[in-house]
Amino acid sequence: MIELSLLTALLAGLLGGVHCVGMCGGIVAAFSFRADGSAPPFRLHLAYNLGRITSYVLFGALAGALGASLKLADFLPVQATLFVLAQVVMILLGLYLAGFNRWVLVFERVGGTLWNRIRPVFQKLLPVRSTPQALLAGMAWGWLPCGLVYSVLVSALAAGSATSGAALMLAFGLGTLPNLLGMGVFARQIQPFMQQLWVRRAAGLTVAGFGVWGLLTLARTALG
Repeated sequence: MIELSLLTALLAGLLGGVHCVGMCGGIVAAFSFRADGSAPPFRLHLAYNLGRITSYVLFGALAGALGASLKLADFLPVQATLFVLAQVVMILLGLYLAGFNRWVLVFERVGGTLWNRIRPVFQKLLPVRSTPQALLAGMAWGWLPCGLVYSVLVSALAAGSATSGAALMLAFGLGTLPNLLGMGVFARQIQPFMQQLWVRRAAGLTVAGFGVWGLLTLARTALG
């Protein structure tokens, strides 16, 4: 099942590109100019995103470890409950990407308080002048409250181990790269396509379909 979860996380990051551009567009714009007004070298953009994904991987490892500790506590319904919760959240995430509901945005409100504490640190790192500074700014960026990130974290919680949780968030982070890393280059070609309603609906329903498939698989296992 971990292979399917990795694919789902990758697709959630990739197909959630419209949300990523809207959510992080201001931050990417802040990264796109140096103190003298010139554009930063590409290595700084790589460092920003490496830092961001590093934070995601850390979150995934912590969530996976927490989920594993709950399972080891021999609470019988915990494993099945975590799995069902992950699939339901994935369905809600898919419906959100398709434009049918906004339930996953509840997660963003929960994370807003924490981001308010981290934002001053993030702002002190701007403007970025070096690769290490860009890496730190990217790690702070990873704490930006995002419904997509938090939705995939639920799957990391159900992954069963710190390693599997980290792998899920790594897959998600890599899925976001085409939109966030290439916003100034590749996204000019990608955005018009991604913003079409039928594309958003297809993308969202695909992600939701993985959640439905996971629930059906669990039901067949329980009945079989």
